[in-house]
Amino acid sequence: MPGYGFSGKPTTTGWGVERMARAWDVLMKGLGYTRYVAQGGDWGAFVVDQMGVQAPAGLLAIHTNYPGTVPADVDKALLAGEPPPSGLSAEERRAYEQLDRTLKHRVAYATYMAARPQTLYGIADSPVGLAAWLLDHDDADGQPAAAIAAALNRTTSATGELTRDEVLDNITLYWLTNTGVSASRLYWEYKGGFFNAKGVSIPVAVSVFPGEAYQAPRSWTERAYPKLIYYNRAEKGGYFAAWEQPTIFAQELRAAFKSFRASK
Repeated sequence: MPGYGFSGKPTTTGWGVERMARAWDVLMKGLGYTRYVAQGGDWGAFVVDQMGVQAPAGLLAIHTNYPGTVPADVDKALLAGEPPPSGLSAEERRAYEQLDRTLKHRVAYATYMAARPQTLYGIADSPVGLAAWLLDHDDADGQPAAAIAAALNRTTSATGELTRDEVLDNITLYWLTNTGVSASRLYWEYKGGFFNAKGVSIPVAVSVFPGEAYQAPRSWTERAYPKLIYYNRAEKGGYFAAWEQPTIFAQELRAAFKSFRASK
């Protein structure tokens, strides 16, 4: 995404998820693809949701592992710090509690970036500062994220789990490209809701990972994505699913789009 990794850094404001969604479609068509699917997690999930709202010609479906599914009444209660609405199922109430915990205790870094991203120049001057900032991200299993915390004590892995070198590689990518600050600007650019349904109108596939910030209930997912073509709860993995569990993640994508490809 613009401002991240080897992508160019935006030189003007206005690069929110809506513009990135339009840019991704331009990119795919520029590469010669007339039919394609899109996938996103973390901020990428917001981009593919917007692609689903914009529904450009040629975009067949999206896959997300960070879905926006929360109904309006639940979202309102969460933002107001109120008790959950009555009538929630056990699964829905658990999701509410996970979201409530996230909003109250785990998004301080996001709030700061949304307010003052340019004052984070300390993470552009100090590799230790950048590492500390990146390691502070959380998931449903704690803060720092359980998979990252465990990886810091792991030098090798026979089962594909993250290792310390892989975590350091990720931090180094931000350091060498000097994108710690530019990647923070998206938090300032974004003015929409975080977990609410966005109004996606095209086919959608959803993978729910157990270590995610919240486990989207199927009931909410079906309401948020009326053209849901796939929903599955993965056996393991968290917020950084593609990084933490690449084999499981790839299997999810293949399964998600298999029936869709067959129907075409």
